[in-house]
Amino acid sequence: MFQAVRYEGLEKPSWLPPNSVFGPVWAGLYFLMAVAAFMVWRRGGFLKQALPLSVYSIQLVANFSWVFIYLEARDLLAAFIELCCLWVLILVTAVLFGRVRRASAFLLVPYLIWVFFAGSLNFELWRLNRDEKNSTLTVTNSTD
Repeated sequence: MFQAVRYEGLEKPSWLPPNSVFGPVWAGLYFLMAVAAFMVWRRGGFLKQALPLSVYSIQLVANFSWVFIYLEARDLLAAFIELCCLWVLILVTAVLFGRVRRASAFLLVPYLIWVFFAGSLNFELWRLNRDEKNSTLTVTNSTD
């Protein structure tokens, strides 16, 4: 019988930061994202800035969906692919924000860098822990 592996049981790369780093980093990134979106919104509201703010909203949904793919489905390969899509959405958001207000695009640069790092980490976790038959995390449960 196969059973999903919990995060604690995964083999991890040596360059994985401590868990205590992730909360403050994400809090700072969400603050910068909010400020960037507010700067764009101030230039005419949602009606005038519908495209950049819509793409921003879509990337937020993609950001939140990673949590479910990674933690609930425990599919590291799918989570990595989703992070690659998220990175592209963040880049598009930054370009669109930059057309409205240049500073708002620069506020998204740390987010781009962090998601690149998170994607690299996600890929390495998948590589170290993949099952040869599929991309989901599995372990044999020997209950004889």
